[in-house]
Amino acid sequence: MTATVIYEGDLRTVATHLKSGTTIETDAPTDNQGKGERFSPTDLVSAALASCMMTIMGIAARTHHIQLEGTTCQVQKIMESNPRRIGAIQVEMTVKGQPQYNDKEKAIIEHAALTCPVFLSLHPELKKDVQFIWP
Repeated sequence: MTATVIYEGDLRTVATHLKSGTTIETDAPTDNQGKGERFSPTDLVSAALASCMMTIMGIAARTHHIQLEGTTCQVQKIMESNPRRIGAIQVEMTVKGQPQYNDKEKAIIEHAALTCPVFLSLHPELKKDVQFIWP
């Protein structure tokens, strides 16, 4: 098992990662009867995409001796209705760590990001708009 999730009431959950004991709380968003005081479950999906992309980029960077420290990512989810779902996730990856990157390094990092497990697991109809900003 990976985690346990408890519903605390008032549209809040607490997920506990079993191996580490760390927790994540979620709230329903304000546009869906919630308080919006924590990440919503759909916020976590978009954050998980960005986090996964950066992790796989980091593995590729380690393998190919490319520096990525300081790389940042802005992520925005776009909700759809009828049925309520994530319609699009916009990702803006600002790559940092080296003063410049050659074409081969850029290709390695972009390929890694676009083949991360979360990216490949999301439904094909969910639009994923990914931009890389290079120095």
